[in-house]
Amino acid sequence: MAKPIGPICNIDCKYCFYLEKENLYPEKRDKSSWSMDYETLEKFIREKIESTKLQEESFAWQGGEPTLLGVDYFKKVVNLQKKYSNGKKINNAFQTNGILLDDEWCEFFAENNFLIGLSIDGPRNLHDKYRVDKGGKPTFDKVMSGINFLKKHKVVFNTLTVVQKDNSGHPMDVYNFLKETGSGYMQFIPIVERISTQKPDGLSLVLPYKNNAVVSDWSVEPEQFGNFLIEIFNHWVRNDVGKYFVQMFDVSLEAWCGYNPSLCIFSETCGNALAIEHNGDLYSCDHYVFPENKLGNIMEDPLLGMVESAQQGKFGNDKRDTLPAYCRNCEVRFACNGECPKNRFLTTPDGEYGLNYLCTGYKSFFNHIGPYMKFMADELKNNRAPANVMRWTKEKDLGFSTAGVGRNDPCPCASGKKYKNCCGRL
Repeated sequence: MAKPIGPICNIDCKYCFYLEKENLYPEKRDKSSWSMDYETLEKFIREKIESTKLQEESFAWQGGEPTLLGVDYFKKVVNLQKKYSNGKKINNAFQTNGILLDDEWCEFFAENNFLIGLSIDGPRNLHDKYRVDKGGKPTFDKVMSGINFLKKHKVVFNTLTVVQKDNSGHPMDVYNFLKETGSGYMQFIPIVERISTQKPDGLSLVLPYKNNAVVSDWSVEPEQFGNFLIEIFNHWVRNDVGKYFVQMFDVSLEAWCGYNPSLCIFSETCGNALAIEHNGDLYSCDHYVFPENKLGNIMEDPLLGMVESAQQGKFGNDKRDTLPAYCRNCEVRFACNGECPKNRFLTTPDGEYGLNYLCTGYKSFFNHIGPYMKFMADELKNNRAPANVMRWTKEKDLGFSTAGVGRNDPCPCASGKKYKNCCGRL
């Protein structure tokens, strides 16, 4: 993940874990100096493209808020990618709060096939709870304006919704709102942060193994997060499979199909989602931008060397190797794998450190979706559409099968009506 403007942002989300990373660079006093200079940008793009033999290379641009750099900055990005592509296809993902989006930005995105991740936390009352501007004022209307520009120029976008203590109690309000906005691809990201009173390195938010820290007031509660996912899933599995795509459900299906989940938080090991800061500093992960997780600087060290370093290898393997026995023996470990290490700061029932804060929520969610995921995995295995799960689920709800029933046959529910005029309408 490239953060060419570091943590600088034009809004002041109360739950943002990255805004305080300014404190890692005390020498930066002028906001205009927070940008990746051309020499660093060129070296990063060239070395990233050259670091793999794959015929496609992907870049993810984040912040802070990357639109603050202006369209011309990313025109330079695209020109550098073309210069060093050597025949490879280049993909770009761009995460934004949407506030500054306009015709110029969206024309650029459409012309260069950028995939946009747009942050929005639900309808107005839920979104504006935490996502406010620097003056503490709501941002909802400006974000909706940005979405309209994306749709106007037919830019492909996903929505990224932070699930926090408040909106987690309104799952269907959030889900239905996102559908109404035109989001066909949704990511639900649980927020779990711990605050330290000691402020090491000027940072309030701490790593999981740090002591003297408490869970923040805005963090989602474990059981509530599980209920949030379950309620949305119950609607989706009956109505929206193949129509709307929820990252959490797609990745779960990977696990039930026997694959190692591709999303880093559920993968057995991690370490492939590194973060490069505006000055070229490389960190193990954007949730681990702390001095102890700095791997080096691209202007001093080869990018591939840092990515393949022993330090980073240990970071990625620790996700698997430090998993408590309680988790290793869990019936849904294959789908969860202990989730993100940053959230592992509880003790297991038998007293071992390293249990994930969200464990109870994930366990209830994965156990709930198990029968449906198994059905969809079997459909895929037999070259049939996973969306058949909607019919199967509705038949389970009705308590009988409609397999082989013709439209004009008597309805198997014994209503006396034709199937097409009764349960067939479902």
